[in-house]
Amino acid sequence: MLEKSGFDKAVIFGFAFRDQGLCRLVNDYVIEKVQEFPDRLIGFMSVSPGQAGMEKEIDRCYRAGLHGIGELFPEGQGFAIDNQRETRALVGACLERDLPIIIHVNEPVGHSYPGKTTTALRHIERFIEHSQALRIVLPHWGGGLFLYESMPELREKCRNVYYDTAASPFLYDAGIYRAAHALGLRDKILFGSDFPLLEPSRYIPALEVLPPQEQKLILGANAQRLLRGAQQDW
Repeated sequence: MLEKSGFDKAVIFGFAFRDQGLCRLVNDYVIEKVQEFPDRLIGFMSVSPGQAGMEKEIDRCYRAGLHGIGELFPEGQGFAIDNQRETRALVGACLERDLPIIIHVNEPVGHSYPGKTTTALRHIERFIEHSQALRIVLPHWGGGLFLYESMPELREKCRNVYYDTAASPFLYDAGIYRAAHALGLRDKILFGSDFPLLEPSRYIPALEVLPPQEQKLILGANAQRLLRGAQQDW
């Protein structure tokens, strides 16, 4: 896929299982492939917050060279993302190792589809409030949360929050990129493909509404800044 699409690198991770043993299984595969293709793949780890062995698994994967946590799936994994007691150990482990975290979120309106959950933007906002030093990536344009960065208090609160473009062709037209541009969020948008659901080439026509320099930021420069521990030969 990388060769076909003309991309240099990809961030890969497994599914967010509730069972910590299954998370370990997919992490083993990610570790294996990152070690096989260290110049092309950057691995994140799957963990199940609140389950026994979570912190031990984070440490194991970190020592094996994985550079982040996620994608977490609060509703599917059975934890309350807005409950500080339920996320304290996870956040602490991330901060201790300087790991960014990806948390699944979706738009609260529109058509239904597999994976669309009832986790609300207010729940994500509370998690952000509790985790101000944590670098957070919200897929699928953060379920629209990025639009609220036009509110000064949200802009300040979300200073360490990034948004990715995953599944855009299924959800939005090119206006979503214009909206991010108008809000001055050029440094906070990451290219996400949701591969193998979609191939990266599906995203390029809409992305081309932006100036070339902003396209470069989304297609890699912003990720390079976020993934400061995985830069190697960038």
